[in-house]
Amino acid sequence: MRIRQLIEANLPLTPVPSVPEIRLHKAGPGSGLSRFAQTDKSFDTPYWAYHWGGGLALARHVLDHRESVAGRRVLDLGAGSGIVGIAGAMSGASYVTAADVDRYAIVAIELNAAANGVNIETFHGDVTIGSPPDVDIVMVGDLFYEAGLAARVTAFLDRCLAARIEVLVGDPWRAFLPHGRLKLLAEYPGGDFGTSGADSRGNAVFAFTRE
Repeated sequence: MRIRQLIEANLPLTPVPSVPEIRLHKAGPGSGLSRFAQTDKSFDTPYWAYHWGGGLALARHVLDHRESVAGRRVLDLGAGSGIVGIAGAMSGASYVTAADVDRYAIVAIELNAAANGVNIETFHGDVTIGSPPDVDIVMVGDLFYEAGLAARVTAFLDRCLAARIEVLVGDPWRAFLPHGRLKLLAEYPGGDFGTSGADSRGNAVFAFTRE
């Protein structure tokens, strides 16, 4: 069975609790994601199938501040479900690219974009190893959960700033955030992936700044 069919059959479209304007294919207790791994050896941890705090906050912020992306070219980096890119497209971005290294995520993004009536280009691969993209703004949700990844993403974002590309970051205050480089723009209640709002500081949106 193809990836698209697996997602459509096992992950129902549901409104996002803190961003009800958007519906996503989301895993639940009966989704049987473990079966995906048994049928496809390339199946990786399905980050794209769940809500993550930084992405929720960034999508909410973009929809509440549409002027931040309206008429601009957007890259949703490490897009996962595509929620941030979808919010950008719904807010009037002229062009949205969603990039992820997981091919399941790419299919999920395409399905989620279609379900929300927006057009998003997808890129399967690691854009952080290359030159800055030809965009006006990069949006980064939840890419600071591991030290090596955080360092690589920070170096890429530095290259983006040097190319005069604006950067917005959504994150639930993880330890590997480059805290000295971030300007807090907004905070939103709610938990992160695997937590509840009660045991979380909440989720934040930052502008990534020069040293």
